[in-house]
Amino acid sequence: MNTQELIITWATPVFFLLIGIELLVARLRGRDAYASNDAVNSIGLGVVSQLVAVFTKLLTIGIYAWCAEHLALFHLPADSVPVWVGALLAYDFCYYWLHRMGHEVNILWAAHVVHHQSERYNLSTALRQTGSGPLLGWIFYLPLAIVGVPVQVFVVVALVDLLYQFWVHTEQIGRLGWFDRVFCSPSNHRAHHAVNDRYLDRNYGGILILWDRLFGSFVEENDADPPVYGTRSPLRSWNPLWANAEVYWRSAQDAWHARRRRDKLLVWIKPPGWRPADVAARFPRPDFAMPTERYDPPMGVALKSYVLLQFALLLGMVTQFLGITESTDLATLLLYAAWLLAGLCVLGALMEGRRWAWWAEGLRMLAGAALPLASGRWFGVAHLDVRIALAFALVFGASALALPWLRVASTGRANLAG
Repeated sequence: MNTQELIITWATPVFFLLIGIELLVARLRGRDAYASNDAVNSIGLGVVSQLVAVFTKLLTIGIYAWCAEHLALFHLPADSVPVWVGALLAYDFCYYWLHRMGHEVNILWAAHVVHHQSERYNLSTALRQTGSGPLLGWIFYLPLAIVGVPVQVFVVVALVDLLYQFWVHTEQIGRLGWFDRVFCSPSNHRAHHAVNDRYLDRNYGGILILWDRLFGSFVEENDADPPVYGTRSPLRSWNPLWANAEVYWRSAQDAWHARRRRDKLLVWIKPPGWRPADVAARFPRPDFAMPTERYDPPMGVALKSYVLLQFALLLGMVTQFLGITESTDLATLLLYAAWLLAGLCVLGALMEGRRWAWWAEGLRMLAGAALPLASGRWFGVAHLDVRIALAFALVFGASALALPWLRVASTGRANLAG
C-alpha cells in the first residue's frame, strides 16, 4: 500500500467519527445540521471523485512526475525538513490560485461547483469533491515540479493540504481569534461557501488565509449577515452525474447557441454566469434571489432507512474497490466502478421520488444477488468464498423482495404498475 492509500485508509474512519461527533453536538445544541439525503449526496460525490481518481493518476501524478524528472531546475532532497515545509507552503500558494481561478474562470468553475452545491454546511460537505477536477487542475502545480519538489513530497503535502481543510467545514466551531487572521478556519470558510453578496468569491486559502489578505480576497464573517449556502444556480438534485455535469452542459448549450465564434470560446473562459448577449436574450434565465428554503424532497422513514442501509453497503464495496486497484485488470475496474456509480445514481433518484428508480433499484438488487453466485467472484475478488457469495446474494435478494412493500409504504400506492 502506497503512502497516499495509507493516509486515506487511516483518515476515512476518522472522518466518519468526526461527522458523528458533529451530529451529536448539533443535536445537543438543538441545531439542524444534517439531512440524510444531503449527506448521502455529498459523501456519494466524494466516492465518485475517488473512483475517478483511480483512472486519472496519469494526469494528477504522472504528468507531474515526468516534469519533475525532465524539466526540474533543481533536484531537491526528499529527506530535508526545509524542503517539506517549503513544498507545503508552495503547494498551498498554488492551491490558492487554482481555487481562485475555479471561481473566476467558467470551465474551472464547472469542476469546482460540485463542492459548493450543498445547501447545508457540515463535515460531510468537505467530502463533496469534484470528479472532473483532475482534467485541468494539475496545471497549477507544475511550478513545484519545475522547482524540483520530489514526487513523493508533492503527493504527501497535497494530501496534508486537503486533509487540513476537512475540519473547517462546520458551523459548530465559532470564531478563533488570532487563528482566523492567519489560517483558513471554520469562520473564514463559512464565508467562502456563502452566496450572500458580501461573501461571494472570497477566502480561497487552503491552509493559510494570509494569501487572501495579501491578494485582496479576504472577507470576515459578519454575524449581522449570516452565510446562506449553496450556489446561485441551485442544483436541486441528488444525482451525482448531473452534479458533475450541470455547468458543463449549460455552458455547452450557450456555446452552441452563440452566433459569434468568439463568444463560443468566451463562454468557457469568462467568469461563471457570463452569457453572450444574443444567447441571454433568446434564452433568459431568472435573476438570482436569496433562497428561502432548501431542496428537500419528502422521504419516509422506511425509504430513508433503506437508502442509508444500501449506501452503507455501497461504501463497503468502495473500500474493497480501492483495495484491489493495483491487482485487478482495467476492464474489471471499469465494470466495478460503473456498478458503484449506477448505485449512487439510483439511490439519488429514490431520494428524489423518481418512479423509475424503483425498477432500476430492483434490477440492481437482482443483479447483485445473481452475480456472486453465478460467477463465484465479486468483481475483483477471485474464487469468492461460498459463504461470502451467499451473504451477498441474501442481502441483495432480500432487498429486492422488500422493494414492492417499500414502494407502497413510501408512495401510499397499491398499484405498483403506475
